[in-house]
Amino acid sequence: MSEQQTGADRIRVMVVDDHPMWRDAVARDLAEAGLDVVATAGDGEQAVRRALAVTPDVLVLDLNLPVKPGVQVCKELVGGRPELRVLVLSASGEHADVLEAVKSGATGYLLKSASTEELIDAVRRTAVGDPVFTPGLAGLVLGEYRRLASEPAPAPGADEPNAPRLTERETEVLRLVAKGLSYKQIAERLVISHRTVQNHVQNTLGKLQLHNRVELVRYAIERGLDDA
Repeated sequence: MSEQQTGADRIRVMVVDDHPMWRDAVARDLAEAGLDVVATAGDGEQAVRRALAVTPDVLVLDLNLPVKPGVQVCKELVGGRPELRVLVLSASGEHADVLEAVKSGATGYLLKSASTEELIDAVRRTAVGDPVFTPGLAGLVLGEYRRLASEPAPAPGADEPNAPRLTERETEVLRLVAKGLSYKQIAERLVISHRTVQNHVQNTLGKLQLHNRVELVRYAIERGLDDA
C-alpha cells in the first residue's frame, strides 16, 4: 500500500462519469479516503476543459461518455500532459476496450465491479505510475505489447549511434518494468526505495524521450528486455 498523503502532498483526483449518482458516490468514497477530489465532469468536453483547468494527478475516467468518448479524452489530456495518470473505471471488460484505453494513454483499467477498497488502492497506485488492472487484464495488455513489439516499427531514434545510454541500474529497472512488475515489487526485488525506482523510471523516460510507462514497456519489449 502507498503511504497516506496529507496537506499539499495529497493526491489530486478528478472523476469523470456520465451517471451523476455513480460519479458522486465515487468522488465521495475517494474524498473520505483522504484523496483530494478537485473536480468532476459528466461528459467528454467538460472533462477536457476542467482537467486542463485543475490539473489533477489522477483522472478516474469512464469510457462511455456523451459528446466526446473517454478514449479521446484520455488521448487529448495525456498528449498535452504526459505526467497525468489515467485510471479507466468502466463497466466493460471487452478486450478491445481495454487495449484501446491503454493505447490512448491510460495507466490502468478497473472494472466497476471492483470494491471501494480496490478502487482507492488503485488510485493511489496509479498516482505513482503503477499499472493497475482488474485481474486477467494485465496479461492481455502485456500480450498486446509483445505483439506490437514483433512488428517492424522500432522506436524513433532507437538505432541512432548517439542514442542515450542507460546506466546498469536503469536497465535493470526497465527490465523489471517490462516484465509487468509494479514499482513496489521492483523496489523489493532490488532492495531499494519506492522513490528510487520512480526516479530511475523518470530518468529513463527523459533519456529515451518517451512520455509514459506504456511507451517504456514497448521500448523494453522491442529490445527483448522482458525475456532477459
